[in-house]
Amino acid sequence: MKKTRVDQKFSKLKKRGEKGFIAYLGAGDPCLEDTVDIVLRLEDVGVDLIELGLPFSDPLADGHVNQAAATRALEAGSTFDGVMECISKIRERSEIPLIFYAYMNPLLARGFDESMRIAAQAGIDGFLLLDLPFEEAGPYRQALKENHLNAIQLVTPTSPDERIDKIVKRASGFVYCVSREGVTGVQDELAAGAGALVNRIKAKTECPVALGFGIGTPEQARDAAVLSDAVVVGSAIVNQFYRNPHTPEGRADAARFVEDMVKAVKGV
Repeated sequence: MKKTRVDQKFSKLKKRGEKGFIAYLGAGDPCLEDTVDIVLRLEDVGVDLIELGLPFSDPLADGHVNQAAATRALEAGSTFDGVMECISKIRERSEIPLIFYAYMNPLLARGFDESMRIAAQAGIDGFLLLDLPFEEAGPYRQALKENHLNAIQLVTPTSPDERIDKIVKRASGFVYCVSREGVTGVQDELAAGAGALVNRIKAKTECPVALGFGIGTPEQARDAAVLSDAVVVGSAIVNQFYRNPHTPEGRADAARFVEDMVKAVKGV
């Protein structure tokens, strides 16, 4: 498979000896036009990769912050086609790597193969499929591969070594290491077992390992960067853009919050 923007970004980071920063946003929160603006602002403050939540009515892996973002996006009229148009507009102005954080239902409703084709054509680089069991993923991985899309794989603290070994062998782009059990959402401190889990994954793959779930401060982001190849921050960023006024000044304030975390990661 040809290298995606995700693959190219991690290659550049490795050559520079630099850790990556991945920001999560709910696509369409508060609306699709604003999503384009927010993505560009995040790129301007040094974010390496954007993970976009594809709006879904029942996001079971998410805490209340990201659930609320999905609800706001749907209420604002975000549709599958609208999100794809949003991606195309981003691509007119940026080559930042973009992946979808997605649940299977909206993709199956459209037809999975067709969804992958449309997403790739719009400019997406890969998918993290939250509710696709590893044992059932074969046909879907093939559709990703045929469309030159990364198959981002999740590893959780409850994954035994034998299962981790199988999961990471199917991963491309990066492996997403879930730092703790439970749903997304900011926590008071980084989970105690996160470092050991990252090391277990790294022992089994050359793929970059990104650490996420629960990270919400520059200090936590720095600690996570020490352990991993990249850090994923979601709920804290969603919160900042939601709570700040939806004005250029408010967006700039929210972006500065993210910039502080980016600097903490890049300083490792």
